[in-house]
Amino acid sequence: MRPLTCLTAAIAILLTIPTLSRAQDEPQSEFAGQIDVTEVLLDVLVTDPSGNVIVGLQPEDFIVKDGGEEVEVTSATFYSNRRFVESAKVAERLGVQPDEVPSDRFFILFFHDQRFEDPSITSNVLDALRWAKLWVEEETLAYDYVAVLSYDVKLKVHQDFTLDRQALVDALDSVAKMRNPENTWPSRTAEHEGPSLRQNLPQGKELSRQTRRIYSGLELTAEAAGYIMGRKNMLLFSFGFGDQNDFGTYYPDPRYYPPMMQALNDNNVAVYSISWFKNLGDQSSSGQDQIENVLSQLSADTDGTFYFNFVNFQTPLIKVVDDNNGYYLLSYSAEHERGRQGYQQVEVTTRNPEFRVRGRNGYLYGESE
Repeated sequence: MRPLTCLTAAIAILLTIPTLSRAQDEPQSEFAGQIDVTEVLLDVLVTDPSGNVIVGLQPEDFIVKDGGEEVEVTSATFYSNRRFVESAKVAERLGVQPDEVPSDRFFILFFHDQRFEDPSITSNVLDALRWAKLWVEEETLAYDYVAVLSYDVKLKVHQDFTLDRQALVDALDSVAKMRNPENTWPSRTAEHEGPSLRQNLPQGKELSRQTRRIYSGLELTAEAAGYIMGRKNMLLFSFGFGDQNDFGTYYPDPRYYPPMMQALNDNNVAVYSISWFKNLGDQSSSGQDQIENVLSQLSADTDGTFYFNFVNFQTPLIKVVDDNNGYYLLSYSAEHERGRQGYQQVEVTTRNPEFRVRGRNGYLYGESE
């Protein structure tokens, strides 16, 4: 929910003493309070009880509570790949013009490469990359922008957002071979046409320095994605991260998890976590028990889904695509006292109680120092 435009409104209350004899001798008493008015963008998935995407909703159909207070939704733009718009007649009845619906979608394949931590996952990693190639070639649509990133001890951008399927396949091969991507130095970074993560990330050694933890790698990726309007879907492959207790359960580090989670929400990045251990039996064989805690929490906190215990990696990959056949981008104005910053909780529902709504749980406001 990255604020794209900010308008500043100053409210000045002017009190004057109406006594004529003192008007020229004493200055006017002036008290000023200032607020920042920010446009908030919020992506929302709306389906019926069967999971079918609901189209044709207007701003007045949504109920948005910002910090517990209902606000007026000023716009509701529907984004879709048009798969479920069966005919122009149906679309017209629902108030949607198919040819006017924006169709770009954004997917970030983010591979938390933990082969150094647990070599036993190598076969699963290679299997996931194989299915990811098929997904790129057969499941993504013409206007699906995809980027390929990995993280071992630093963030690596193997491929920026692109529509070039062969470039994505080559990038996935680069991940499989644990290569360091080329052209990461500022002088070697070519101008990228279209949406870009790399242009909004630190370059070279600075990128390595700023991403010494997986938390910071995800946080910087979210901030780079925030310059692109709309919903960004991150497919995070991992077996968990953070602190681990005596029972093998991962839990988020309280120092780094909140700012990472807030950055993902603030920049409209939904995390679909996919466990390297596709079968529950794999977890115990590698000594990693109850790994899902941090991954399931991260997906729940960012409007994504956590996938584990599936037959093959094709299942979650296809489900993520289907989950994003259509969404609404809502806009509204929020007011905050100038000089303050924080994370504002948001709740979204619709006037129709039968509809199921998934949306961001908050956004950041105020200037960071």
